[in-house]
Amino acid sequence: MRKAPTILHLDMDAFYASAEQASKPSLRGKAVVVGGLGPRGVVATASYEARVFGVHSAMPMAQARRLAPNAAYLVPRFGFYKAISEQVMGLLRELSPLVEPLSLDEAFVDLEAGGTAWDEASARLAGAKLRADIRAVTGLTGSVGLAASKMLAKIASEQAKPDGLVVIEPGTERAMLGPMSVRTLPGVGPATGDHLRRAGIHTVDEIVEAGEDELVRLLGKAHGHGLYAMALARDERAVVAEREAKSVSVEDTYDVDIHDRVRVGLEVQRLADRCVRRLRAAGLSGRTIVLKVRRYDFSTLTRSETLRGPTDDPAVVREAALRLLEGVDSTGGVRLLGVGVSGLADFTQEDLFAQAAGVGAGAEQGVEEVGDDAPVEERDVVVERRWVAGHDVRHSEYGHGWVQGSGLGRVTVRFETPDSEPGRVRTFLVDDPRLESAEPLPLVQALGSHPHHL
Repeated sequence: MRKAPTILHLDMDAFYASAEQASKPSLRGKAVVVGGLGPRGVVATASYEARVFGVHSAMPMAQARRLAPNAAYLVPRFGFYKAISEQVMGLLRELSPLVEPLSLDEAFVDLEAGGTAWDEASARLAGAKLRADIRAVTGLTGSVGLAASKMLAKIASEQAKPDGLVVIEPGTERAMLGPMSVRTLPGVGPATGDHLRRAGIHTVDEIVEAGEDELVRLLGKAHGHGLYAMALARDERAVVAEREAKSVSVEDTYDVDIHDRVRVGLEVQRLADRCVRRLRAAGLSGRTIVLKVRRYDFSTLTRSETLRGPTDDPAVVREAALRLLEGVDSTGGVRLLGVGVSGLADFTQEDLFAQAAGVGAGAEQGVEEVGDDAPVEERDVVVERRWVAGHDVRHSEYGHGWVQGSGLGRVTVRFETPDSEPGRVRTFLVDDPRLESAEPLPLVQALGSHPHHL
């Protein structure tokens, strides 16, 4: 392990919810919950104001509504969050060529590799400057942890939340980790935590006292060795700049179980087409097709088929997914379906039509070929205008706003922008021609848009 705290971990604070609050002045300082709003939706992120009521990520949305009935409930705007994430990742890459993104709102940075930091003082300066730059560029806050290893940097950023900076000085790690819960260590989830608790092991110190042999006996060789090393604050994992995608997949959870076998087949084909579009957008192809089915009783089945070579052909992926579906018993209903492609490559074998038994037959049965210029979602959406809670709209008279809610043929819109005062609320018919979907506005105006910046 290195001698200076030059590994940085950044975690944006309640990222999705904070982005929504910055975008919508009327929600600042209020409880905001972002996630799926259907009967089976889950919380993606809750603002700190919502967390006071016990709402947290991965919680069923129905439970969140019971805990915080007066919170604002919004559907995620992933394109908006991704644009902000790219700004943040750009700032990280100015610090070092070694940036390892873990998600849209979280990443490790090796400051030493970028020559940005070499001791505690320079690391602390780099962390403070990063936080200020993030606030200036995005208007949002992030918490920064600095330590001599990835594990400790992540623990430090957790201690720094919200909107703080914590440095763990080399040499102090063991004393700091000792009294902490075993759940603090990477790889210790609820199941492993319960297993350790039943063995009388609650803290990191107790892991060390139990000894490596006991850990191996309890958890198996690989997990036991790894966990013991981490309890001793040993973590030699390097920051890896590019994490290669191992698979590309899409999945949908349905508000009501699907019982109709024909409908299940159509959903699988639609998911296969979406998966291929994502595959092509990344310039990839793959040779293993994966089908995921979660049934009415929450049992999840995964089936896969490996082709002779990689493909990005929608017909091939569709047919393979349908063949896999034939081997799955969906009696009783299906609540989730997913289609994925793994075994990725950056080339395609053109003769793979031969691999998909019955591709021609599929076409004869009315399985429509979906090209890039006619995506399935676009054909579905034109049937009716849907106004999604939290998403952006523009009115020809009132300007930019966002959807507060819709139903019974009406849509309620609050008209405000990131740099305005909290706005007025107005209600329209859902098919009002003056109202249209809009792109999100930037949270921070570009410098050039203000006349006093010369």
